[in-house]
Amino acid sequence: MKNTKKILLFLILTFAVQISSAQVKTEKPTFVLVHGAWHGGWCWKDVKDNLIEEKFTTYTPSLSGMGEHKHNLNDSISLRTHILDIINLIVLEDLQDVVLVGHSYAGSVITGVADSIPERLNKLIYLDAMLVHNGESPITSEPRAEQLKKKKIFDKNKHFDPISSTYFGVSDSLQVKWVNERLTAQPYMTFGQQLNLKHNFGNNLPMVYIACTNPQLLVLKDRSDKLKNNPQWTYLTLNTGHDAMITMPDELSEMLVKLAK
Repeated sequence: MKNTKKILLFLILTFAVQISSAQVKTEKPTFVLVHGAWHGGWCWKDVKDNLIEEKFTTYTPSLSGMGEHKHNLNDSISLRTHILDIINLIVLEDLQDVVLVGHSYAGSVITGVADSIPERLNKLIYLDAMLVHNGESPITSEPRAEQLKKKKIFDKNKHFDPISSTYFGVSDSLQVKWVNERLTAQPYMTFGQQLNLKHNFGNNLPMVYIACTNPQLLVLKDRSDKLKNNPQWTYLTLNTGHDAMITMPDELSEMLVKLAK
């Protein structure tokens, strides 16, 4: 009888410890990293490896018509298509507590995602990204877009041919070659279609802006500079060019890990 009581007491104590441990333990958020124009999920390779090493589940999808999906490039691919790419990934994979990172053009994408499924998101991180507001397109959102049109980067054609990665601040010759070999055309309507939001920008989620300042692209600087003293934003900088995931992956990874805590 005494042995039975001891066994029961042991089981009760063990069960109590397990419950206590489960209550203390917190799951890490999931990262979804969304690439910018002309790029693909491949550009996050080093950052993804670093985040996985830190035990974060990490997704790096390529948007429709881009990266490994370049064979599906067509005129119907739009900004809304790319927003749905990420919404469907998050919903179909049943992801919760997502740290959603958008680089460059993908700032417009993650803003659209947050407008639809904020309940699945942890925070929004804009990595040297476009800040596109309701009723704007990625082209019309930037005050200096007209200058880019004159350079024929944003001519009104069906697709935008890729430009050299040196424009994105990549200077190492081996990295320039590696990136240039992987850049693909950008569907026109991803830049030309208006972003229609039903809620306020960011949909009340925590928002972070990481400016890549060495040097920062002029087309991004005007709007991002205004966030420095904006209490709705956390404003951070990286001393590197636009493609920080290529040129400074370790430092970027460390910053993302801190932001996820």
